[in-house]
Amino acid sequence: MGSRLSALLVASHPGPAAAVTTFVALLSVSIGPPSAGLLVVVVVAVLSGQLIVGWTNDLIDAPRDTAVGRTDKPLAVGRLDPATVRVSVAVAAVVCVVFSMLCGVVPGAVHLVLGVGSALAYNLGLKSTVVSWLPYTVAFGSAPVVVSLTVVDAMPPWWMITVGALLGFGAHLVNVLPDIADDTATGVRGLAHRLPARVVAPFAAGVLVTASIVGVVGSGALGRTGVSTAAGGAALAVVVVAAWIASTSSGRTPFRAAIVIAGVTVLMLLLPR
Repeated sequence: MGSRLSALLVASHPGPAAAVTTFVALLSVSIGPPSAGLLVVVVVAVLSGQLIVGWTNDLIDAPRDTAVGRTDKPLAVGRLDPATVRVSVAVAAVVCVVFSMLCGVVPGAVHLVLGVGSALAYNLGLKSTVVSWLPYTVAFGSAPVVVSLTVVDAMPPWWMITVGALLGFGAHLVNVLPDIADDTATGVRGLAHRLPARVVAPFAAGVLVTASIVGVVGSGALGRTGVSTAAGGAALAVVVVAAWIASTSSGRTPFRAAIVIAGVTVLMLLLPR
């Protein structure tokens, strides 16, 4: 049982699931803050949605993962029964629908359709098309909308949605970077796979830098005094250095530099307003 649960956790893509859920929780506190009960509702809704996305991704990709010898994928190496994953997806789907609706009809619908729905569309085939970037962009751009409508019953400012969308676009490119060779070998040809290999990392860095700039300018951090101005200036300095590294290095260094930029971009959404 312990081995099965461990394999199920690995198949859920725990890193991205934890990152997205933590981001939404921090954004909720930044925008609100919400009551403890409402925060739990938002976190459960988002986490269950992330579990659905991760498990369906591994279910659909299992034949490709087996073909390229992915030993880190429990389904590909037989450590996990597909039937167990399907049941887990069904349970997570019920939880996701219930808790999304507890956020409110409108924010719940936005989360289910634009958030989870976009991610499932990616898993089901859009990842292999020239618009592979679109589900990420829509899903991440909708996150501030879901949080703001849930916590304060109002739409978020335009710049917050823009930062979320750009972060999603950049996250897609960053996510694909380490797997381009394996994806190409198994017939996956998204946007990043159609670009020259040397262009992908600088392109991702450029998108994330733009997101950071929009975040700093939109939040008005540089027009203030004190902590916000210092944080905004320091963030842009880190972003510039990381972008230069991503654009001039090789190996896994561009990927790591892009992750740093993405992290700073997330912080832009959390600056005091």
